[in-house]
Amino acid sequence: MVNERNVAQYREEGYTLVDEVVPSAEMDAIQAPIDAFVDEWSKVMRPEHLDKPHVWNRKFLDIASHPRLLDAVAQFIGPNIVVFSTHVICKAKGDGLAVPWHQDGNYWPLEPMNVITLWLAIDDSTVENGCMRVIPRTQNVGPIEHVAAENPETKVLHEQLPARHVDESKAVNCILKRGGCSFHAPYLIHGSTRNTSPKRRCGLTIRYMPPETKMLRTGKLAKWFAQHPLYLVRGVDRNKTNVYANV
Repeated sequence: MVNERNVAQYREEGYTLVDEVVPSAEMDAIQAPIDAFVDEWSKVMRPEHLDKPHVWNRKFLDIASHPRLLDAVAQFIGPNIVVFSTHVICKAKGDGLAVPWHQDGNYWPLEPMNVITLWLAIDDSTVENGCMRVIPRTQNVGPIEHVAAENPETKVLHEQLPARHVDESKAVNCILKRGGCSFHAPYLIHGSTRNTSPKRRCGLTIRYMPPETKMLRTGKLAKWFAQHPLYLVRGVDRNKTNVYANV
């Protein structure tokens, strides 16, 4: 589970890795609905693009509310926890798409930008099957303008950071066993390579924030977030900063 060293590393380097946040026996109950979901939707779209499944499939909100995950997240953001968003990124064996170097916070209308990403390994995540890579200590550089990605058909995102902002010599591979988690900050520079291996790489990304972080429903991102639901999954919003779909 999360310990003081993980919290310190997250504060200093913008990320941390935690082994077996969810034990194998409990992962079976999590993986079954995810596998079924991926199998069904892969018939009509790339399995890397299964964004916000918790909004239309209650099982994903239940997973995001798993006590072990919330206990882990509480170590970083405190006892009051909101599920902001989720994303299944499943890189199929042999032709899984790359994720170009980017910052998550550029895509979110949050103020302040106090949100943490938990990446739960549904499969073992290795260098060979395209594990996430991070550039430590870039979490405080602030938002950087992204540009059109090269060869976008081979990538999950169609925008990326300009190469001059990315020192790949400092990249760290986030190698995780099934049930392990990585945590990273919103402006940490990160990405991943293609999966050309014979093994699938599936992860469930869950974005959590404290209720003091306000989601802005107007502005340039309103097209995607004007009606986006938030879920208060632990604790209270004492200041009534947001409106929640489940409260």
